[in-house]
Amino acid sequence: MKKLIIQNVSKQFGEVHALHNVSLALDEGKMLAVLGPSGCGKTTLLRSIAGFETPNAGRIMINDQTLFSPQTNIKPEHRKIGYVPQHGVLFPHLTVANNIAFGLPNTHYQHKAKKEARVNDMLQLVGMDGLGHRMPHELSGGQQQRIALARALAPAPSLVLLDEPFSALDAGLRASLREEVKATLRQIGATAILVTHDQEEALSMADSVAVMRQGQCIQVADPVTLYQYPADLDVAHFVGEAITLAATLKAGQADCSFGKLPLAPVCTNEQTDAIIMIRPEQFVPCCHTEQQLAGQVIDTTYYGHNTLVHLKTNAQYGAHHIHIRVSGAHTYAKGEYMGLKIIGDVMAY
Repeated sequence: MKKLIIQNVSKQFGEVHALHNVSLALDEGKMLAVLGPSGCGKTTLLRSIAGFETPNAGRIMINDQTLFSPQTNIKPEHRKIGYVPQHGVLFPHLTVANNIAFGLPNTHYQHKAKKEARVNDMLQLVGMDGLGHRMPHELSGGQQQRIALARALAPAPSLVLLDEPFSALDAGLRASLREEVKATLRQIGATAILVTHDQEEALSMADSVAVMRQGQCIQVADPVTLYQYPADLDVAHFVGEAITLAATLKAGQADCSFGKLPLAPVCTNEQTDAIIMIRPEQFVPCCHTEQQLAGQVIDTTYYGHNTLVHLKTNAQYGAHHIHIRVSGAHTYAKGEYMGLKIIGDVMAY
């Protein structure tokens, strides 16, 4: 069942087209990540869904109810949407418990005991049971974001919007908290949209990812499809490292300076010249008898769990400078020669 439907939404600020005919659909209980660089329109899209911005055209619906159209514009407070901003933005003069309780409708939570029970449920859900008496300044950045999530979830919204909620946190906390948030949303079956410019965040958290560029939605796909089969070279470079080579396509293969490589099934089989894309992890060190190409190590960047090796291929393979990603269990010295094979298929454009 479709929870959210966005049809041909456009938004213009003066001469700037922040959104241009954006269409998306999100199933109940799923998370969509809207990914793109600064200024691509992703936050404007989120604010349009929340009702903080009024589009110039299009339609936005939740549960078959029209929130926005040329004839309709429901106020933000009546849209039943939870919103988690970038910095949490808790009320500094209210306790944690009162921050969470702030958005609870009085019509449903008239009795103090019922409201307190809901607040305690939310504290337990985000792993902060017993901390309702604290003030926001007594919390860490990660704890403040948990409370912001609890506040957004407390009224049981139809949709939860997360506007780059982890960008202000350090790398270690960001990674752990996003896993906690993902687990929390799945636990209650929440439907959510995450806006981010972090590719790793989008791919690891969401059921589907929408890539935006200059106000347009370029590609919507599950994380695996998006990474392996990007719609164009710009998307390929944006969602990860990519090595590109000139090639000739024929009979399901790409003939390039690295040899003949199998084409991805989504590519055309017509004979033509093209640019192919290979991911760094598709290059695998191997023995001489298996190698498809070889080269000399120029430099390495060690990350612990993996190593990015900067390699210059031998002249017979075109003397290309490429990056390959290998396990961090083995280190490679500058000047060392490596034999490589290429696994998987390649995209062509």
